[in-house]
Order: sequence, then structure tokens, then C-alpha cells
Amino acid sequence: MFDSLIKRGFQVEIHSHARAILSVDFPDAVAELEEAVGGLSIPIEEIIGSGGGESQGTQRLRRKLAELGWTKMNFTVEKRINGVAREAISHEIDHVKTFDAGVIACEIEWNNKDPFYDRDLENFKRLHADSAISVGVIITRGTSMQDHLKAMVQRFAVERGLNSHEAVVAFGMSRTARQNREVERRVNAGMTYEEAWAGQFVSDKYGQATTHWSKLEDRVHRGVGNPCPLVLVGLPSSIVTFNEGLGLEDIEGEAAALVEEGIAAATE
Repeated sequence: MFDSLIKRGFQVEIHSHARAILSVDFPDAVAELEEAVGGLSIPIEEIIGSGGGESQGTQRLRRKLAELGWTKMNFTVEKRINGVAREAISHEIDHVKTFDAGVIACEIEWNNKDPFYDRDLENFKRLHADSAISVGVIITRGTSMQDHLKAMVQRFAVERGLNSHEAVVAFGMSRTARQNREVERRVNAGMTYEEAWAGQFVSDKYGQATTHWSKLEDRVHRGVGNPCPLVLVGLPSSIVTFNEGLGLEDIEGEAAALVEEGIAAATE
């Protein structure tokens, strides 16, 4: 199961009998997730241009899932006493699809604060307990992605000649005085400018307190979300591409197009 992803270096963990449930009742869901996730690539420029937010590559993954029928859904669980509504709890899930055998829910956590995992897992747990979903899926940055981010950003800096504060600003990236001081501190400690800038950028934007595999794995292994059947997918560094010839203006242009498309879809 998910063999094509695993062969390409994606991390996949399956918990609480999700393998048996998916293989018997939801083979189409597995195929669609493999198609959507397996087709993902992220140019390094998008990781830089996103400034730590959601990359356009992740937005393309969202669009692909939506094309396959995995759309946003708001679940409302209501408590009633003698026919009178006393309490209602809502759970919004970004990607949900209903199959003949039941419902699969999926969240993508590219670069949020890591407590978002608690929200996702608790939502899945409650919805599964209420028989609203059969399996929960979380897609996030994998171990190799997290471990190699600094090296990839440093390679980008070297290839683009980002060897000074002035070069970074000329490329189109604003810098705070604090960020510049931190880069200078690292340079004074013996790093090249490119290494210092890459380390500071990754620490600021993709640090240990953000959503990545080890933070998710820690929670699941200590039982958060249990007993909801879960599938965890880690995006590997191998999906990051170089030499696409993109600049920040290209990234900003695609982001604007995605926003415009989203507004148009909302008004249809």
C-alpha cells in the first residue's frame, strides 16, 4: 500500500488498522492520494518565495485533491435534549471525500505551528468516534525535507549569488535588522555569507517548532488521535527541484493567480 510513494522516498506510516480498512473498503482513496501526492514537485524558488508560508506547490496539491473530489467540509456535531439543541461543535477539514464505504478526511500541514497537529488529530479522533469518518490522513514535511532544507537553501543562495545583504535585497527579499544581525553574527563565527543566510532563513521560517515529521510522529506515538485509523505521509527532499529559472516575480504571479482562481471558484 502506497508503494509508489515509498519507492520515491516519501515516508508513510499507517496506524490503528487503517491498512486493513483502506485495502478492503477504500482502494480508490489510496489510488487518488498516490496520484495527487506522487505528482507533487516544489521548485526551490517557491520554498524561498513563500517566506515560510504555504508554498505554491502545496497549493497545487490542494487543487489536485479538489479536482479528484477531496473538498473542504465543515462537520457539525450537535447534542440535543428532548429535541432541543444544547451544544454544537464544528470541525472544519480541508480535504474530505465520501466513498461508497464511508468518508476519508485529509489535512495538509506544510508549515504551520506544530500545535496544529493537536487540532487535526483531535478532530479526527472525535469525528471517528461519531462515525463521521473512517480514516484520517495527514500530509506534512518529511524527515529528509526538514533535514536538507538548510543545504538546499544554501545551494540556492550560491547559485543565485546571494552573497551579501545587498544581493538578498536586490533579489527581492526584505530583511529586518534582527535578521541581518543574526547573519552577521554567523559570518563572524566563520561561516560563508550563503551558509549564514541559509541557516538563519531556515531557522526563522522552517524551525523545529513548525509542522514536520518528527513533531507529528511524537504526538501519534504517544496516542494523540488514538484510536482513529491514521495515515501519515511525509514529503521528501527529492520533490524539491532546482534550475527552474523562476524568480520571485514568477512566484508572486502564480500566487496571485491561485488567489484569483479561488475567489472565482467561491463565487460560482
